[in-house]
Formats: sequence, structure tokens, C-alpha cells
Amino acid sequence: MAVGDPSVPVAVLGPTNTGKTHLAIERMCGHSSGMIGFPLRLLAREVYDRVVAIKGVDQVALITGEEKILPAKARWFLCTAESMPLDREFAFVGLDEAQLGADPERGHIFTDRLLRARGREETMILGSDTLRPMLRSLVPKAQIIARPRFSTLSYAGSAKLSRLPPRSAIVAFSTEQVYAVAEMLRRLRGGAAVVMGALSPHTRNAQVAMFQAGEVDYLVATDAIGMGLNMDVAHVAFAGLRKFDGRRQRRLSVSEMAQIAGRAGRHQRDGTFGTLSLDGQNATFEEDEIAAIEEHRFPSLDHLYWRESAPRLDSVASLIADLETRPDKIALRAAPEAIDLAVLKRLADEAWVIDRARGTQMVKRLWDACGLPDFRKTGAEHHARLVSTIFRQRSEGDGHVPAPWFADQLVRLDSVDGDVETLADRIAAIRTWAYIAHRADWLAEPKNWAERTREIETRLSDALHQRLTQRFVDRRLSVLMRDVGARGIDMLPVKVADDGEVTVDGETIGKLEGFRFRVDPAARLADKKRLLAAAERRLGNELSRRAKALTSDSDEAFTLATDPGLPVAIFWKGDVIARLSRGKSILKPRLTLHRTLDPLAAPLRQGIEARLATWIETMIGKHLKPLVSLSEATHDKATSPALRALYAPLWQGAGILPRNRHERVLQGLDKDMRTAAYKLGIRIGALDIFVPGLLKPEPLRWRIALAAVQRDMPVAAPPPTGAVTVMKPEDPETAAAWAGAGFRMVERQMIRADMAERLARQLHDARVRAAAAHADFVPDTAMAISFGLHPGSFARLLHDLGFRRNGERWSWRSRAGKPAEPVDRKPAPGNAFGALAKLRRKNG
Repeated sequence: MAVGDPSVPVAVLGPTNTGKTHLAIERMCGHSSGMIGFPLRLLAREVYDRVVAIKGVDQVALITGEEKILPAKARWFLCTAESMPLDREFAFVGLDEAQLGADPERGHIFTDRLLRARGREETMILGSDTLRPMLRSLVPKAQIIARPRFSTLSYAGSAKLSRLPPRSAIVAFSTEQVYAVAEMLRRLRGGAAVVMGALSPHTRNAQVAMFQAGEVDYLVATDAIGMGLNMDVAHVAFAGLRKFDGRRQRRLSVSEMAQIAGRAGRHQRDGTFGTLSLDGQNATFEEDEIAAIEEHRFPSLDHLYWRESAPRLDSVASLIADLETRPDKIALRAAPEAIDLAVLKRLADEAWVIDRARGTQMVKRLWDACGLPDFRKTGAEHHARLVSTIFRQRSEGDGHVPAPWFADQLVRLDSVDGDVETLADRIAAIRTWAYIAHRADWLAEPKNWAERTREIETRLSDALHQRLTQRFVDRRLSVLMRDVGARGIDMLPVKVADDGEVTVDGETIGKLEGFRFRVDPAARLADKKRLLAAAERRLGNELSRRAKALTSDSDEAFTLATDPGLPVAIFWKGDVIARLSRGKSILKPRLTLHRTLDPLAAPLRQGIEARLATWIETMIGKHLKPLVSLSEATHDKATSPALRALYAPLWQGAGILPRNRHERVLQGLDKDMRTAAYKLGIRIGALDIFVPGLLKPEPLRWRIALAAVQRDMPVAAPPPTGAVTVMKPEDPETAAAWAGAGFRMVERQMIRADMAERLARQLHDARVRAAAAHADFVPDTAMAISFGLHPGSFARLLHDLGFRRNGERWSWRSRAGKPAEPVDRKPAPGNAFGALAKLRRKNG
């Protein structure tokens, strides 16, 4: 190709698969220096790798918003259009996909590069033939060269996913649809690679490598593949023909359809395109659209978007005014408000921003901060808050983003845990910090931080590739299933590792957790049945060995699972083996082995039942010993009927009774009986009859669990460990469970029974002291505060204790409604009112 006047740009126009980009690379490499601007970071990276192979790594630079590889001697630059350094001189300058000047969101960038980016010796503009009228109008001297497509592109109609030909790319227009189609391909065809614009180049290249190597025959992508990403695709299937363009849901233009469909066919190989039939929904091409795509006939562009690329920076007002200036050429339209301008306008309403953004330097810093891309697509309102923080930091001190703050943002993202969506979100977030790290004057040590962000992105990208492969590629199990078909289930060499991993011929098929075989989650539904059958028929010896180990294991190997909202279960080494249900009493729950133990022989099951029954009895004896003692005393013939009347409801009620419902029982107890009850751990308080030892955390957990079992109810969440006062739960069942476990309800709060009694004693002691001093009794609110009670809760507790307020004076009345009189008997141990009566008698 001959080069004429260096000041005359050469425009190479044509459809996809015409070799335009390849030509530009060849022309650039023939010059002493050069630069090409691309629409995508992925494409810039792809071409960077190609040019490095030609010129060497020390001679080639890559500049994108989030990535900068800039060797000191670099002469050939591959960039995204936004990152092209127009202040440097190059012998060759190229712009790829220049028709994107008509894009509402980024069009003004491409239009600016089309008008201003020039090489010293050669300038090349690459794009669709639809750009021709705009070039004639805006760059009238441009030499236009048409390039025909190397291969034929033809319409193949609609097809179901199960009938797609190999080497197909399915194009979807949302992340959710990409994942859904990839999942269906995994089940039907063994897997698919996934390519989206939001992926890092590292992840995208790893996914494409799988497709190119033939490890998978299908690729699911967003319309990002339409921008020149070169892959061996034979057929392109559209999962839909509508997309959300950032403002509205609309049908693709014919040019957009052709750009995507054109990925089918490579060099001289022909390609096809069509639609995908999903769940009875089938996007349909119109006849004229099909003809236009096959014949490469598309409506010419009648405008490009423009925005002032060198606005004044003397003030925020003049900056905004210049950015909103309308173009003076008919072929140009004012660009819709981009997010950088939307953020700038929001910040311009902040007084502190205007106060700081004075002078060219500070206005430039503000505008630079507004240029931070919204990689996570949070919207102008949310993104403005981050930009505001950045500008505030850069308008103070040395003008750098504080290193500790920046480091903290990276630490939050430096984790490879999580699923596909979580990792993709972290990669989008790290792009923000990578962008900041690649700004030369935003950080004190930008090179170090750029390396740190690159390392994190690489780790996240590797993890995302692994998760995508695990989720959407069934490569391992496909091989395994072929082996099953060839040998038969009974011939499979099944092995169980120490950690429970089950393998066949070294391939993992699942994991044995306790007595439960879990199929590898990547297995298809149809395969799971076969794998379960293989496991059940080949793991018998291992299950028998585990059963024998269980029956001889120590008590510490078992745990009682009391997860809120779930049935009470017994776990052995982290896996459920039995459940508890309603039995003869709260201390005698019924035990049922979990269904995962069904394959065991009857003697083994009986041995496990006996071992678990012993463990339950031991644990109840350990944690609920007072209840066991009360039960035994109740059934002891030597126990008097009066005490049985107290003991029976107390142990059946899990160790607590409201006193006001059992006054008649208490009246039937003499001094010796009360002493006997005291020795069994019973405390007869002013409000409740309870056993303090059962209020400790572990006994409390067991009581709540066994009470739920006896009521055939799910377990309620336990009160916070060590809590004295808690807020009343909104769930009435949980509130009832806490009350039954020993927490008294007082207005919006609940207070533990022993603490309520302690407060009762303090109040009555204070009342007696006031009476002895011939002073009015006034409850001390400091008592309530020390116990964590709100005023309303304290007032309710006072009322429950018999205190009444008459004007400014307080009185206390007995349960019978009469003023309390001294009694001539010694108070029973633990009886607060008995002690109070004794004090009154001394002072009376």
C-alpha cells in the first residue's frame, strides 16, 4: 500500500473479517514508531501481545485506563481510545472502529481522535463503511480505501441449544443470560467458555484459550466480541436482539447485528449466523435485516457525537460551559451528558468543592477526578461520592491520595473466596484502584501501587477463570461418564481419601461427609444418579468402617446442633447422623437416625442408636443435672406430696415457674420442705421459682432445644451468651422460648430470672432502709441502668413486684393486696420477701 501526503489520513473501511486491523498493525510496524487506539482494553491487550512478538517487550507499550506497560524505550503504543497520549509524536497513528463516534456514551472520544490524532508520516482510520459520509464531511482530504470481506456470511435460521453446531458463539445481552446459557450448555454439551467485556484480559484470554484449543466447542459472550476479538468461530447465534444501552431497552441496529454476526468465519472460512430458541422464546431477524447483513449494506451515519476536548480550566463554571458547548459543524452533535460531566455538575453544587477548585491546577485536579470511570456501573449519584472523596484528598496536603486509605481499599478486595459473581464484582472494583494507581501524580509511589493492583487483579482473574471453568465446563465428569459406560458401575475403582474425597481412576466424583455421599457439584443432574449408584454400591466397606468408628468414639466427637429454625440434630465429626423428636418427657427425647445411615446393616444401626442414646443421657446428666435430680425426687416415694406438687411442674417446665401461678403450692410448704427444695438448687423468688444453675449458657441452650423438641417446634435462637437483659424478640415463638428458658418479660425487654430477683432484693432492702429512717421510699433509677433496663421496663418490673406510686409517694403491697405485716417465722433460704419481713420486724 503506497503512502501519499502524510497530512492526508487513509481510511480503510469495510465489514468484519476484512483484515483492517491486521493491515494497521503491519503498517505501524513498518514505521519507526506508532500508536493505535482501540475501543476495548481486551483488544488493545490482544494486539499488544502480537506486536511484542514482532518488536520485543522493551519496544512496545500498552496504555489503558487500568493498565500501563511503558518501557523506557517503547516506540510502539497500543492503547484504548481514551488513553491515547496525543501530546506525543508518532510516525504512525491509527484509530480502530472509528464508527463508534456515533456511540452516545463514548462517541465524543472517537470523534476527537478522528479529528485530532495524526501521525507524522501516516494516519490510518479503520471502521465500517457506514462512516464514509462523515469522513467526507469532516475529513474531506481523507483517502478512502474499501476492503471486501474475505469470506461469505450467511443466515442459518433459528436453532435450539441442543442443535447448535460445534465452534458456535452464543451472544447474550446481560450477565444473567450469559450465565444461564453457559449453564445449559454445560448440561447439554459438556461446557462453554465465557467472554464478557467486564472480564480482565487475563481471565478473558484464559477462557478464549480453552475455546481455541478445542477443550470446549461453545463460547457464550456479550456483544464485546463484536469489536474485533479474533476467534475461530463458525457460527454466531443471537440469544436476543434487544439490549439495554444505558438509557433504554432497544432493538439492535442492523450495523450492530452485522458487527456481531461478522465474528463468524475466519479469513477464507465461511461463517453463518442465526438466532437461538430458548424456552419457546425466539428472537427473529427481519428479511431486510438478513439481506443487509449478508450483503454488507447498512445505513450510513448521519452524525457523530462531539464534545470540547480541551476545555478551559480557569474555573469550574467555564469548564462546564465549554463541555456543554455545541459543535459548529452540521455532521456533529453535542454528546449526551456523560458520567464525568454528570459527576462534575453534582460536585459543582457543593460549596466546599467550589471553594477548593480555584485556579487552573485545582480545576484540572477536579476534572481529572471526575474522569475516574464508573467501572462498577453504580450510577452518577453513587459514583460522585467516590469522586468527591478523591478530590478532597487531592486538594489537601501534598495532593496525593493517602497511602493507608488506598491500601485499605485494596486489602478489602484481596481475596479469592466467593463465587463467579463475587469475583467479577471484585475485579470491577479493583479496576477503579488500578486506574488511580496508573495516574502519575495521584499517589506518592504510583509504580508500587500499580504493581500491587496488577497482582491482585491477576489473582482474582485466575480465581475467576477457575470458577467459570468449574461452573460452566464439565470436562472432568464427561470423561468419567464415558469411563462408566465403558466399564460398568461395578468395575469402577472407587477410592476414599482420609479427608473423604471419593475418586474413580484418580478423578474426583464427590466427597463422603460422615455417612453422606455428596456428588461433585459440577456434575450434571443425569450424571448424579449414576454417581450415586456407583457410590452406594462401592462404598459399603467404608460406611461399615465408619459405623464401627462412631460406636467406639468419645463423647467429644458428638455435638448437639441447635440452629435456629431447624430441627434439633446430633452431629458426628461435622455431619448430621440423627435427629431428636418428642419423647416421653423433656428429659427423654426420641432419637431417629438420619436417612443417610439407611444403607447400613441392621446390627450397625442398632449399635449407633445405643451409642447415641448413651451420649444423650450423659449430656443431659452433665448439663441438666438439677432437672434430672428434680425428676428423680418427683418419682421418689419418700418425697412428700407437697414437694412433688412443686418438683413435678418445675422439671417438666425446664426449671422455671412463675411464682404467682403456684402460690397455693408454696403455702403448703413448711420450713423443712423449703430447706429440702433449697438443697436441690431451687430458689423461691419474689417473681419466679427457678434453678440458677440452669441459667448458664450451655444448660440454657439444651433447655431451649429440648423444650422445642417436646413441643414439636423448630429451635428458637438463644439469648446472647452472658446477657442479663435483652430486647424482647419480635418473633412471639422466640419470646415464648426465652421466657420458658428463664427470662422474664418486662415491657419491651426481658430480664433473666436470677437478675430480676437480685434487683427485687435491692429494691426491698432500699424500701426497708427508707422506712427505718422514716423517709419516703423512692426507687433508684441507677439500679435500672446498672441492669440495662429502660425506664418503661423498670416501671413494669416495679409493678410486678407490688410497688405502686401514689403522687410523690411509693408503697408496696403483698400479693393478697394488703400492706405486708411482719411474720414470726424465719425466712426460708432464698426468699427475698421473708428476709424483708424480718428486717421490718426489727425496725418496727
